[in-house]
Amino acid sequence: MADSTTIWAGTMVREQAVVGAHTSIGRQSYVGPGVVIGDDCRIQNQALIFEPAVLEDGVFVGPAAVLTNDRFPRAINPDGSRKTVDDWEAVGVTIRHGASIGARAVCIAPLEIGEWATVAAGAVVTRDVPAHAIVVGVPARQIGWVGRSGRLLIDDDGGLRDPATGDRYDEIDGRLVLRSEP
Repeated sequence: MADSTTIWAGTMVREQAVVGAHTSIGRQSYVGPGVVIGDDCRIQNQALIFEPAVLEDGVFVGPAAVLTNDRFPRAINPDGSRKTVDDWEAVGVTIRHGASIGARAVCIAPLEIGEWATVAAGAVVTRDVPAHAIVVGVPARQIGWVGRSGRLLIDDDGGLRDPATGDRYDEIDGRLVLRSEP
């Protein structure tokens, strides 16, 4: 863990977790064993990040968001015996560069949130989210596209434009592609 990283009171960062430089983890959060968190991330208060999650650089996780890790959660096996670590296979959530997860959102593993995507507050994500998509609701569904600024893209000149950065995009086969400037 880098000296530039801040971990607030009551937070638990478990063994073998890797936390990058210039990252802040808010109070009463949980980071599971072996979780990887990149540089310049911001994890808000009471977020729960269960292993084997991977957060790339520049990821934002809102207050009380949850990244799960169990496809078939049970406390006991079918024979009634108590489950142990050996009785389940942990699956993770991967959050790509610059993506944001809103307050109290739940990401049900296994899944991937694409670069610069936005998951709205309170959403329950049950499948992969494409880069630059914005998803809302329960279950989460895509309602549009966002730029690197996090703002909704607007129609412009046959494509889409980030109103904050001026970046221009085209939607091609359900993906957002940054236009190359001449």
